[in-house]
Amino acid sequence: MEELITGLATLIIPIIIILVISIRQINQYERGVMFTLGKFTGIKSPGWRLVVPIFQSLQKIDIRVKAVDVPDQEAITKDNISVHINAVIYYKVSDSSKAVLEVENFFHATSQLAQTTMRNAVGEVSLDELLQNREDISNRIKKIVDELTNPWGISVVNMELKDIVIPTDMKRTIAKQAEAEREKRAVIIKAQGEVLAADNIMEAAKKLNQTPGALHLRTLQTINDLSSDQSNTTIWMVPIETIRAMESVSEFMKSKTSANK
Repeated sequence: MEELITGLATLIIPIIIILVISIRQINQYERGVMFTLGKFTGIKSPGWRLVVPIFQSLQKIDIRVKAVDVPDQEAITKDNISVHINAVIYYKVSDSSKAVLEVENFFHATSQLAQTTMRNAVGEVSLDELLQNREDISNRIKKIVDELTNPWGISVVNMELKDIVIPTDMKRTIAKQAEAEREKRAVIIKAQGEVLAADNIMEAAKKLNQTPGALHLRTLQTINDLSSDQSNTTIWMVPIETIRAMESVSEFMKSKTSANK
């Protein structure tokens, strides 16, 4: 009897050990790619799965969204300006079998593809377009990378250009350009204001000329404004024609007085 128990224990214990080492746990955020005798045999969903040693193997694939920091890259824009750019790309595995069967290391491959595509996209635009249309360029890179990684079972969620570093001398040039642009707008606004002011003065002059007594009232109003000033000196601007007319009147009065005498 003891020999039978010993024999059963000798048989059962290895079986239990084999079962324990054959169980694989697949978490909720993972999928298992099963191979039997080296041949792909299916995708395993989350839970405990039995993998027969030697004959079968299981490779787990994380299907959560991953963020890949694209290293700093030197690129030349369309107008031959050297810039340094870096980016971050967000992607997830949409097909676990393709991510294992179609590409050796999808993480490294996606990062390298993003770097190449980013340099090519920067080379197709000028520096001004790169600085002003960063979001459009990011979307363009995302679309290209998504199309190229689709056969690998990779889906690109988002792509963002983080930093665009330009040379120091180019920064000074851009600053001067921005200052010149602001001065240009200021001159234009000032000129437009002067045109509007001239139009309003011309319109006021027309109304004063067309309305009887308006000019006289305006003169009286001006005198009234001057009287409230604390200054004791007032300068009057009199047209030369008026002065000559006054001189003529004075000479006429003098000649009349001499004739009467």
